[in-house]
Amino acid sequence: MTHTSGGPRPQAGPPSSAAPLAGHQLPVPARADGVQLIGQSQGSGYRQPPSLVRRGDGQTLQLTPLLFAVLEAVDGIRTVEDIAEHASAASGRLISADNVRTLMDSQLLPLGLLRLADGSQPEVRKADPLLGMRFRYTVTDPERTRRITAPFAVLFHPLIVVAVTAAFLASCWWVLMVKGLGSATHEAFDNPVLLLLILAVTILSAGFHEFGHAAAARKGGATPGAMGMGLYLIWPAFFTDVTDSYRLGRGGRLRTDLGGLYFNAIVAVAIMALWWATGFDALLLVVVTQILQMVRQLLPLVRFDGYHILADATGVPDLFQRIKPVLLGLLPWRWGRPENKVLKPWARAVVTLWVLVTVPLLIFSLAMMVVSLPRLLATAWASAAKQQAMLSQSLSDGDLAGAAVRTLAIAAVALPTVGMLYILFRLLRQLVTGLWQKTRGKFVQRTAAMCAVAALLAGLAWAWWPDGGTYRPVQPYERGTLADATTSILPSAGTALREGGSGRTVALWPEGAATPTRENPQLAMVLVPVEGAAAGSSAVAPAGSGGATAPSWVFPFDRPAAPEEDGNQALAVNTADGSVTYSVAFALVWAEDGEPVETRNEAYAFASCSSCAAVAVGFQVVLIVGQTDVIVPENLSAAANYNCLDCLTYALASQLVLTLDGPLTNEGMASLQALWAEIAEYGRNIQNVPLSEIQGRLAAYKEQLTAIIKADPSATKNPTPGGTATPTTSAEPGQPAPGQSAPGQSTPGSGTGTQAPAPAGTAAPAAPVTEPAPGGAPPSYIPVETPVPTADTGGTAPAVEPQPTPNPS
Repeated sequence: MTHTSGGPRPQAGPPSSAAPLAGHQLPVPARADGVQLIGQSQGSGYRQPPSLVRRGDGQTLQLTPLLFAVLEAVDGIRTVEDIAEHASAASGRLISADNVRTLMDSQLLPLGLLRLADGSQPEVRKADPLLGMRFRYTVTDPERTRRITAPFAVLFHPLIVVAVTAAFLASCWWVLMVKGLGSATHEAFDNPVLLLLILAVTILSAGFHEFGHAAAARKGGATPGAMGMGLYLIWPAFFTDVTDSYRLGRGGRLRTDLGGLYFNAIVAVAIMALWWATGFDALLLVVVTQILQMVRQLLPLVRFDGYHILADATGVPDLFQRIKPVLLGLLPWRWGRPENKVLKPWARAVVTLWVLVTVPLLIFSLAMMVVSLPRLLATAWASAAKQQAMLSQSLSDGDLAGAAVRTLAIAAVALPTVGMLYILFRLLRQLVTGLWQKTRGKFVQRTAAMCAVAALLAGLAWAWWPDGGTYRPVQPYERGTLADATTSILPSAGTALREGGSGRTVALWPEGAATPTRENPQLAMVLVPVEGAAAGSSAVAPAGSGGATAPSWVFPFDRPAAPEEDGNQALAVNTADGSVTYSVAFALVWAEDGEPVETRNEAYAFASCSSCAAVAVGFQVVLIVGQTDVIVPENLSAAANYNCLDCLTYALASQLVLTLDGPLTNEGMASLQALWAEIAEYGRNIQNVPLSEIQGRLAAYKEQLTAIIKADPSATKNPTPGGTATPTTSAEPGQPAPGQSAPGQSTPGSGTGTQAPAPAGTAAPAAPVTEPAPGGAPPSYIPVETPVPTADTGGTAPAVEPQPTPNPS
């Protein structure tokens, strides 16, 4: 979808394979076949406008006025003396016959513009720039192009242009800002036939885009050339030869450049009319594809329409060839050189700005292509495999339209991948070839150059070597930032989460679980790493935590604070290889006389060892007698592994808050005491219970507690609305935690780690029990559970029997 001049823009041109043959020219010099004299460039940005010549192979070259005058006089009839006389008159200075012979031998003959001494045609080598079009295939010859595009020139009448532009802008506003694309997208992807139709129309519109360039050239008086297709960068593209538009002034060339975009607008307006007649919303996607094509074409970084618009607006048709002179001209010691003054001041300023923007972006794009290539290849392979499976399914179902869509999807994945590999291979080949030729006869320089190439290849091998996640497909939850792209080669350092700092993380939620939203947030907690955590410092478990003396604190974050009054905390910390550590804290808390209810129930399981396990279970029941104005209980759990190998951490915090209208009766209190004694005994022997059963058993105890309260007439004498239980659980044991924490940090309902065989027999600490006081139970309550299991599929502890998580980290 780009118009070309039959090759790169006018340039000095590559030398032909014909060597200069001084003194062996034909008695009457003759031009090579197919050479066309275009003439002086109109609206040029050069101080001395160049003259343009086109070779028979389609390459357009820039010549100085003197060379053009000499070539113009070479008509197969004039002798060298006659040519010298003509050149003298055209240039206004004396040109001798020897001068003409020198110019022909050293300039015109190597450029492939003259016949050889024996009268044969020169062998020329067409320029092959890295950012040029490849694998060209001509569809129409110049005569056919002129014939089929002639009727479209009328579309460039000023009144038609204004009407189409206004209709296009109105269509864009209505589709993007009013109608929207939801129904169009649903309708198109729900019907593969419609999707194929949209794709076909989009491809045809890309060809129609080239009609716009050709028709615009005819409108200005130029003659368009051949049309065809090829491969530009990594995508198939159409092209139109509009070299003859250089005969036009700046306005005519800009009309030619904008003609393709104008025809995209015509397609969008026509599609809007078709939608108005049929009502098929899927057609509106074509309008969007036209907008996207136009935006892409306007990029001036590569040889799209935007590049040609900038080149013709400045009158500098060879922008890429100006990169080296502009960069060298920025060096202070080269400021005064004549080559820095070939452009007009305003044109030089625009071209310099273009170079300073384009060169860094192209280098950055190339670097990112090299860095990201392994993951892009892995992603392309995974996507192609998925599409292949869907293609097989469509074929087995007899869904030909679906099979066609899957085939196109595979092609859309394969083409960019092959294109990137081709670009990198070609760039490397040009680098090696160029260095080899430039160092011919210079042993030391060639050796240094080849060593640099070898170092480059070694660096690429190191960056692309299959190691860990080098070839891991891009995941849907990844952000794709620059830091993410370079992590595999340059691991980030010093990016640990810090107190008072900001950061971003990725939360992984179990399939089917409700994720938090802005309207319905969920509680989360992050343990912030602390620099300089003492690896060998000893600490004792907080009083009332239900845990024994904790081992050395080796974790890069602060120890959880000791529980406050009426608080309940289970803290299991394990740093001993091959062991299992339990911490269990069960508590029954009464709140009376309107005192605020700010109790906290916590369960923390931390491990830094091998083949070990840490299990923390906190269970708290809060009974509120009478009226209170503040009820803000907290229920927290966290499981974290640090430098852990084959270990398991499991934290479960379960809290039940009930409000009672009055004290319990004696019968109700007796039932409550009996049940709580059973619960306490269960807590003291919880190390013999499989982890998969703990949460369910605690939930059953909650139901029994609720039943006792509801059955007591004193506690429920004035029932309030909402007396039914509605337990909420952030995660189930054996399921992926709602967030994967990195080593040294954790979020509620999350943890990282692995499971390993852990020895049985570790005694569980006694569960603290708060004796029930006289009181009653509520008809409304807040049960909360927060289990945090982390495990690997490497086995189960004999006495623990934890269920491994399906997605261990």
